[in-house]
Amino acid sequence: MRTGEPLPAVQEVLAALATGQWHWSTATGLVTVDAEAARLLGLPEERATLRESQVRARLHPVDWNEIAGVIQLAVAEGTLGEVRVRIMDERGEVVRITRSRFKPSFDPHKRAYEVIGTLQEVTEPTPGTPAGRGAVTGDWRRSREAFLLDAGRALAEARSTAEVLRVAAGLSMPGFSPDGLAVFGVEADRLTIIGHHGQQPGDEDPFTHMSLQTDYPAAEVVRTGRAVYLSTPEQYRSRYPVTWPLAAHFGRRSWAFLPLTVAGRTMGAWMAAFTYPVAFTPDERSVLTTVARMLAQALSRAGAAETQRELTDGLQRSMLPMLGPQEIPGMSVAARYVPTGGGLQVGGDWYDMIPLPGGRFALVIGDVQGHDVRAAGLMGQLRIALRAYASEGHRPDAVLSRASRFLHGMTDDDDPELLDLRFATCLYVEVDPASATLDVARAGHPDPAIRMADGTVLTRPTAGGLPLGIDPDADYPTTRLTLEPGETMLLCTDGLIETGGHDLETGWKRIRSILEDHQGDLEALSDALVQAVHGPSSHHTTGPLADRREDDIAVLLLCREGEGCGCGETVTAVRPTVRRAMLTVAQDEPERIAVARHQLRELLHDWISADQVDSAVLLLSETLTNVLVHTDADALLLAEVHGEAGRRRMRVEVTDTSDDLPHKRRPGELASSGRGLMLIELLADTWGVDPRGEGKSIWFELAESAQDG
Repeated sequence: MRTGEPLPAVQEVLAALATGQWHWSTATGLVTVDAEAARLLGLPEERATLRESQVRARLHPVDWNEIAGVIQLAVAEGTLGEVRVRIMDERGEVVRITRSRFKPSFDPHKRAYEVIGTLQEVTEPTPGTPAGRGAVTGDWRRSREAFLLDAGRALAEARSTAEVLRVAAGLSMPGFSPDGLAVFGVEADRLTIIGHHGQQPGDEDPFTHMSLQTDYPAAEVVRTGRAVYLSTPEQYRSRYPVTWPLAAHFGRRSWAFLPLTVAGRTMGAWMAAFTYPVAFTPDERSVLTTVARMLAQALSRAGAAETQRELTDGLQRSMLPMLGPQEIPGMSVAARYVPTGGGLQVGGDWYDMIPLPGGRFALVIGDVQGHDVRAAGLMGQLRIALRAYASEGHRPDAVLSRASRFLHGMTDDDDPELLDLRFATCLYVEVDPASATLDVARAGHPDPAIRMADGTVLTRPTAGGLPLGIDPDADYPTTRLTLEPGETMLLCTDGLIETGGHDLETGWKRIRSILEDHQGDLEALSDALVQAVHGPSSHHTTGPLADRREDDIAVLLLCREGEGCGCGETVTAVRPTVRRAMLTVAQDEPERIAVARHQLRELLHDWISADQVDSAVLLLSETLTNVLVHTDADALLLAEVHGEAGRRRMRVEVTDTSDDLPHKRRPGELASSGRGLMLIELLADTWGVDPRGEGKSIWFELAESAQDG
């Protein structure tokens, strides 16, 4: 090139050097490659934008994982990254070896990486040699550090022995990845196989329960606490002639046996075997030793955690009833309990089912403050006390009053060091299967919810008192509900509602959608509720899922047989087209009018016309207020919705025991009352006043139109 001529463009230079260029954004998940990079990947020789999955399918899975580790290390050090990349064809065979150098950057706001790099074909060096190690990343030490960071993080996150073994099997060591792994434990004076990878099932049989005095490398490692490195089959055969025949048929060329040591005690051994010769240089031995130490720590933590989980699981299960098949005429019950993911995985949530005289039974659900052994102990004592009070024949209000005094008396006021004020929320429901009536007493607990036969879900406000243990003289009024055929009642603790950043309102919306959409029997519905919040459920859940749980979960479901309930059978897709709500408003409870308005809005939550819903709520307020103001009687509300969506009809009826019939008045312009019947006549499609044998009922109806809204 003559002096003064312009330099070639970058693309021309890269093309002349058979070097491709690529750009990867983890924010979008897209990889852009030029024509040369596309060719090296085995794609048509043209510029292209690919998804991560398309690129990943062309790379050896080990190399793809290594790229991510090197990117993180390069960003942390502010340096370039370099990796060896094996390109695979559709059959999974390596077609070429490439080298990529890149400059990554990290955007903390997007929490994403931007990587720009080059791709060039290279020749394949011999595995296990210094050249082979250098080809992995171009920098042995940098690659080693990236690998150890990733391995340490993965092993630290493993929560069970099985998870630790899966992580160990997936480790890709820089430049000399083993083809076979085995983890040996110790029981008395014998070796055991905790887990292995790279061998066929049954291959471990000759090594199981092998004496520690056997002429075998793993046994020697456990006896002496020193590693054994065997670079060639000849070394293995000469040092361990007795057990060499057991190892020979695996076809390996090099072996490393390292002690698994925790707190100065050798708890087992780790074997890494290779199908090619490995010299086990000081750098390689350093990596293997570090991995063995991390593996020993991870196995020790996992073993301790599993022992702790087994202990706490037994403790928790011993305090909860096992609801087997229940012979309840016309009804079915299902329950679930999932402990919190933190600490000892024990807490204060509980449920119970208590048989009562006369074929009746009680459902109890509650939550003792705290997530520790103290809370679990108080929960167990409180559950026993509730059972005793209920078995004595007390009504729901008396059961909770006595339980509150019992819990309050558990505090030792004379010793400040033992002072541990705790309270508990509780919902106690006495059920009469013959009449399907529910007498509910509530102590600071979330209200029950009812899924009607057509799938509509309503929360049922109930009278209540303070949580148990706060005031020994607290009263707990009782609310009577009736479970209609096909209806299901949900009782739960706040862990089901508020997990995942939800409050009571948004949490109930989430639970409501699950109840409305689910089709299946009661057991399947119980699982669906728990799985929607925390994933697969059981009475004990472990693994990464457990750590995401913020609170205990207890769930109780009661359904009355009928179409829409699913008691013992799958819910049909066609549900009944009638939904109903009932509520009593006493003379001394005018605040219950607001509860009635809320119930009607929930009953009409999917009504097409919002104006009609507002009109119905206004007319309901007028009719209830008319009873409370102009009579001495209590009011009974019955609201029903009939028909198919788009052509439904609502009927609202308010009944009282007074014989005084309402009449229309013509109030003055400034009058504050007297407009009730005028509004009904104006807003309702039809209405009327029906005398009863004792008292009367005022009713109105509104028809839904598909064109409304």
